[in-house]
Amino acid sequence: MIVLFNPRATSPRNRRFPLSVMSLAAVLEGREQYEIVDGNVEDDAVERILRLIEAGGVELIGVTVMPGPQMASAVDACKQIRRAHPKVPIAWGGYFPSLYTMATLNAPYVDYAVRGQGEDAILELIAALRGQQPLDGIAGLSYKDQFGLHRHNGERQMKPPDDFPWVPYHRVNVSDYLRPSFFGARTAAHHASIGCPFKCSFCGVHAAYGNREKIESPARTEAVLKHLKEKYGADSVQFYDMNFFLREDHAREIADRMVPLGMRWWCEGRIDIVNSYSDATLDALRRAGCAMIFFGAESGSDWVLEEMEKGITTSETIELAQRIRRFGIIPEFSFVIGNPRDPEGDTAATLEFIRKIKRLNPDSEIIMYHYTPVPQRDSMYGNIDDQITFPSTPDEWATKKWMDFTLRVDPQTPWLTKNTKHLIDNFEVVVSSRWPTVQDIRAPKWSRALLKSLSSWRYLTGIYAWPQELRLAHEFINLRKPKRESL
Repeated sequence: MIVLFNPRATSPRNRRFPLSVMSLAAVLEGREQYEIVDGNVEDDAVERILRLIEAGGVELIGVTVMPGPQMASAVDACKQIRRAHPKVPIAWGGYFPSLYTMATLNAPYVDYAVRGQGEDAILELIAALRGQQPLDGIAGLSYKDQFGLHRHNGERQMKPPDDFPWVPYHRVNVSDYLRPSFFGARTAAHHASIGCPFKCSFCGVHAAYGNREKIESPARTEAVLKHLKEKYGADSVQFYDMNFFLREDHAREIADRMVPLGMRWWCEGRIDIVNSYSDATLDALRRAGCAMIFFGAESGSDWVLEEMEKGITTSETIELAQRIRRFGIIPEFSFVIGNPRDPEGDTAATLEFIRKIKRLNPDSEIIMYHYTPVPQRDSMYGNIDDQITFPSTPDEWATKKWMDFTLRVDPQTPWLTKNTKHLIDNFEVVVSSRWPTVQDIRAPKWSRALLKSLSSWRYLTGIYAWPQELRLAHEFINLRKPKRESL
């Protein structure tokens, strides 16, 4: 018996398919006995796992771990499991152990860390636990040897999604995951690729999954979505790819295949790539149901974008904001504000840049974060500009200080002064009040009208200080915040 565990990461209204463990289940289906345990659905996931162990025969517990709330849940759950059953092997996979491998192995309740793609790795790890192959031959695996020393095998080459079977939807209660959203009454989630070919310096994806993107064929994407629609009633989908768009011919084929499905959808894309598409392709995406695209705009300063190795310019963002409006697709622009080299200058330029975007395309959704560096795998214990030393264990990452850092709620980065931080936070409150997100389907019309009327004078005059009346209004209305969706 193999237990595939998805620790709690979100509130029930925001849960989506646990695609990471379902992908592992796909390769186990028909060849191993397994159970999927989802902490976002189970009332007591740990108790369920303990019952499975006590029933006998559990050979491995595979835990998927993202930084943030899920990592904290995984720490607590694995501690309980290890105390009750110290001999049952526990392997962590996913973004956290792929990036924070040494910290992961420093936890006494983790035996193995799978870096990068895990489908083949879990099959080989199961074989190794049965004595059928050596541990040191499993690519992408880090582990503790018999002396407790950390061993790190070579990297695993990624494979495209088409090389693996579909996820076994029949092994979960699909209705638990088709949740209402701005895009539809029964919104599904799907991953159509893995990896990212770009090397933005503030992002850990290329460190965790390499710098090549493997894409699912349009025919398979169409088949999966058609299955979800016809068998389970899905009417919309969110694509959780780091870059849903690369080649224009691929995007056009996806659009043409999705038109008959009649599904509204959300995805992530790059500003320069989408901007390079023809008007015909953008119109095809609109007709296919593309309602919103998330873009990493990052900064209103070209020197910051260059330092980030983002590969775009502010003029490209402006061009896209104007152009995409003609096709009725909402751009969702994300910014990381307060670059350590010149936090005050970057902040001032970016806030003015956001105002310019709003003038050109008022429908643009704006997401703002404080600039928070992500440690790369080879500098996990190093400093960022000799100012930050990252934790060396999951337990430390799970403390309030580092959880706030991970979630960019209040990272307390040393280069950001209190005044600059307050300016960023106050501006965010004013902008999100002047243009409340369209993604909160629960908010009544009067609440949006109230926020707009209370904030208009502040936005018009540029007086952002002490917006206490807006904060009180947000508390009363409890309007959804896109960047905190997972909490």
